[in-house]
Formats: sequence, structure tokens, C-alpha cells
Amino acid sequence: MASSSHSRGLRTERIVASPRYRDGRFHNTEQLDSPMRKGTSVLSTMPEFLFGGAARRPPGQLPIESPRDTWLRPSDSGLRVTWLGHSTVLVEIDGRRVLTDPVWADRISPFPFVGPRRFHATPISIDELPPLDAVLVSHDHYDHLDAPTVRDLARLDVPFVTSLGVGSRLEALGIAPEHIVELDWWEETTLPKSGLGFTATPSRHFSGRSPFDRNRTLWSSWILTGEKHRVFFSGDTGLTTELATIGERKGPFDLVMLEVGAFHEAWGDIHLGPDNALIAHRMLGGGTLLPVHWGTFDLALHGWDEPAETLVSRAEALGIHVITPRLGRAVEPVQLDRVDPWWREVAPATLEERPVAPARSA
Repeated sequence: MASSSHSRGLRTERIVASPRYRDGRFHNTEQLDSPMRKGTSVLSTMPEFLFGGAARRPPGQLPIESPRDTWLRPSDSGLRVTWLGHSTVLVEIDGRRVLTDPVWADRISPFPFVGPRRFHATPISIDELPPLDAVLVSHDHYDHLDAPTVRDLARLDVPFVTSLGVGSRLEALGIAPEHIVELDWWEETTLPKSGLGFTATPSRHFSGRSPFDRNRTLWSSWILTGEKHRVFFSGDTGLTTELATIGERKGPFDLVMLEVGAFHEAWGDIHLGPDNALIAHRMLGGGTLLPVHWGTFDLALHGWDEPAETLVSRAEALGIHVITPRLGRAVEPVQLDRVDPWWREVAPATLEERPVAPARSA
């Protein structure tokens, strides 16, 4: 059993040796001096934040289903996914289960009484989860690494796979060092018990949980590999030429889970949004597209349903297979031949009512 001090020492050695680490911080492949684009600032977006007309929260209750009965049955195709909100997805791949970026908290913040509050209840409780083979944490931002959720999951005795440096966060929340696997970009691991393969791949983003620890840990996109299927998970990323490299080296993918929410021109270098998600999808080599990172928290200045509405309208013209399952509905991508626009049941919307941020290529 690895001690905390031993794991810290090994982690520090690996961080310092990383090609992405210099001057005490991790860096993107394409230089990114600030999360906000040049010429923009928090002050420049403040009027839009205070007086913008977009419906940033849903006007009614979102439809939610329980996946428990479906989870009792094996999938027919070997690949089944359940979107539980934001970037939290239960991926069932070739008989194994991976939970991505688990967030059950009501607010995503250092404090339980402030910060963005979720639009909907979680479809299930942590106690209702089926046995897990791994938990994947893409990076350390609060909407992807939720401290109360990790503390609850610590008692399940399940491996955590994460980006280099994030293991220190997990250890502090009660995850045993021997249950943590940290990867640098292009590193791979196969979990011995499940046989699941994980590859950390590049993304264009940043990290930190306070103003004082910016980019001290790595951020990544991810590839999950089962016996027959392969899944790509973007974590958080802006458009980057690295996506084409990922597609060339590791594609094709049976399922591509891409972030589409929390986008704005000011931070277009660190988030995709729906238009750039379609470009990223092409760069990765295609595959069924599951949009994530939307519909749960108010993290941007667009309408709450704009990411999905924009994505499906653009994707249809491009002939891209998009799936938009309801919260908590366990689905098999190969069995779905059409989009379920469930958000229109809450508030019918048209794209003409809402301006769409322009796409920018890498």
C-alpha cells in the first residue's frame, strides 16, 4: 500500500518531468496567456451578464428518468450511456462501467451557499449507482471535481483515473493513493481488474480551484477503450489542432462526448460551444456525438438550451449522428436514429430568438 508521502514524491517527480510543465505551471500546446481572449475581460462582459436577455435558467422543471431498471439488464450492443447532467455520464462499455466527472452537489463552488446552482435534481443518488469499474476526473475545476461527491465515492473502493497532479486533490478528499492513476498527455493505462484502457489526450483549457493555484495540475481529454468499443470524452477544451492528431492516432470512435455549453466569444479559446464542437467532431474523425457540459448549471451568458438547440440544427444539415438523451435515460447509441429534443417540452425555442456565438477554427 502506497503512503501519501511516497505518492506525493512520485507525483512531484512526474510533474517536473512533464514536457508540458515549466516555470511551475502546466501549459497548453498552443499558447494561452489567459482563459479570456485578448481584448476581453470580466469587466467587458459584465453588462451582458447583468442585463443580457437570454433565458439562462429553464422556466420549468426538466424531465428526468430513473435508469435503475435499465441498468439491471446488460446492453445489447456493448455500449450504453446515461447522461446524469453536465459532464457526468455513466458509460457502460463492453460490460464495464465508468463514471465521468461526477458532480452531485447542488452548487459548484468552494462554498455550499454560493455559486452556480443546478437546474435539476440528480436522476439518482450515489447510493443507487451500479457497481463501478472506474471513476474518471478530467481536471480539477469545481464543475468536474466536486469535493462532496468524491468524498461519497471514496467509500466505494473504486479506481480513480485523472490528469497528472489532480491526484493530490483526490487524496485530500479521501481517495487512497493506491486507487489513483494519474496520466500525462498520451500516456495510457489498463486497469488490472477490469481490463479497461484509458488514454489521456491533449485539450486546450486550464486548471485551478482558487486564484492562487492556476495551472498547477494538468487538464486532459480522454479515450476509454473496451474490448470492442472506443469512446472519446473531451473534458473541457477549446478548439485545438491536437484534436486532429487524436483522431489520426486513436480514432475512429464509437462515441464522441463533446462539451457544448458554457461558451462565449470572450472565452472561446477554452470552450468549444456547439459550432466548434461540430468542427472538433470532424477533426476527431466522426462517430456518434453526445453533447455534454450543458443543461445543468448557469455557467455562461447564453440561453440554457441554446447549446443543444444550436447543435442539433447545425448537425442535421451536416448529416452527423447526434444523440440527446433525457436526463437519466440509459441509451445505446446504435439504437437511436433521431434526436430527442426534450428541452422543447420545457420551453419551445427557435434559434432565431437567440444569437449564436461565431465559430472559430483552430
